[in-house]
Amino acid sequence: MDAEIVQLVGQAGPAATAAVTAYGVAVLTRVQNAAADATVGLGQQILQLLWRRRDEAGRAELERVVGEAADEQDEAYSTAVLSRLLRHALRDDPVLREELASLLPAPAPGTVNVTASGERSIAAQHIGTAITGDGHAAPRP
Repeated sequence: MDAEIVQLVGQAGPAATAAVTAYGVAVLTRVQNAAADATVGLGQQILQLLWRRRDEAGRAELERVVGEAADEQDEAYSTAVLSRLLRHALRDDPVLREELASLLPAPAPGTVNVTASGERSIAAQHIGTAITGDGHAAPRP
């Protein structure tokens, strides 16, 4: 997958999840509340950007997916659903990538974002050996 899309989803996904958790499906049409915190406000802007760029059928699908994520009690699941939605939208629309990038803070030079989601997930920039799961012994030198 394109590294730019992975980076954008990594930055935008948590904000979108926070907005959906706070407002549910209403996040798509709700006027931003000045009192909303920065993450929820950013997530709302991201989802409304997707909303504005879609036709009626696309908006219905977006509303369904956001509603599903809002109803889910598992934040990791909601994050995965919204990240998939963002990846597909960004893959199909280079202009959307530019618009989303303009909303997000520019990563500091040399900064690497690594996200691990789900039970027993690991994330690392540099790693020698990573063994996950039950019943494994550490490797012997």
